[in-house]
Amino acid sequence: MSDVLISTEALSKHYSIGSGVFSSQRRVVRAVDGIDLEIRERETFALVGESGCGKTTLGRVMLRLIERTDGTVRYRGQDLHALDESAMRAMRKKLQIVFQDPFASLNPRMRVKDILAEPLRTHGFGTAAEIDARCGELLDMVGLRRHLLNRYPHQFSGGQRQRIGIARALANTPEFVVCDEAVSALDVSIQAQVLNLLRDLQERLQLTYLFITHDLSVVRQFADRVGVMFLGRMVEVGTTEEIFSSPRHPYTMFLISAVPRADPHQRNRERPMLVGDIPSPMNLPSGCRFQTRCPYAQAICRSEEPMLSDRGGRAVACHFPLDQ
Repeated sequence: MSDVLISTEALSKHYSIGSGVFSSQRRVVRAVDGIDLEIRERETFALVGESGCGKTTLGRVMLRLIERTDGTVRYRGQDLHALDESAMRAMRKKLQIVFQDPFASLNPRMRVKDILAEPLRTHGFGTAAEIDARCGELLDMVGLRRHLLNRYPHQFSGGQRQRIGIARALANTPEFVVCDEAVSALDVSIQAQVLNLLRDLQERLQLTYLFITHDLSVVRQFADRVGVMFLGRMVEVGTTEEIFSSPRHPYTMFLISAVPRADPHQRNRERPMLVGDIPSPMNLPSGCRFQTRCPYAQAICRSEEPMLSDRGGRAVACHFPLDQ
């Protein structure tokens, strides 16, 4: 088993917001609420869940792009929040992110060579000639031709722009890359190309990915392990094969059952469907956060919140996991 590269302990990010224009009361949104997580070297850890469950916030707090409310993030055992500004600046070379929107994440006023050169200059990569050479290498790595360095982002397709975003993230040879919905804005055929590129780069550069997505069909083909989030909490963690073959949390089961299947013989198959609305993150229910939508909820689910606990190598936060 590989060593742990990055981990979190009781990591939380809460936002305080007003309840109305004419009210002075403040309410708290628990976007990330006490997450314990370990990601091992050179693995792809997929983080899945419905929109608004806190996936993106968790990824950005782990990189210190957003400051935590509470908890700890450790990179190779070192507490990132104990680092001063100078030390964290140096650490950022090892921690990078690929953003969701390839159209919004690139400065339209900058040529590609300047977009790629910016992180290199920021971290003192070398001379102007060395930076120019490195920019050419980065385009080669992501499958684009070097003569495109003088073009602007609007002259590229969405898939090409995302390749440029990936090249920028790899400029300073990182070890840990957060892919925040990195293929969700792309056509299906382009998604496959970008996923193959990410896999090749991982093998070549020994990268570790936190792959944030809501597309479980992508997760099954790409990830080594999966973490399922619901309303700021992790509800299940396991290998990809375990999660898809025998989900133990009811929420995980409902997510997987909603994935479309290409087999025409299964078009009319019966699928369990979730009923009810997602609780407001500003007014969470007592006990288990999923109990208002769970068909298996019992009295204890409404009074006691289950903790994420290891059950035979799997971690699940449920009073009555499906294997029982």
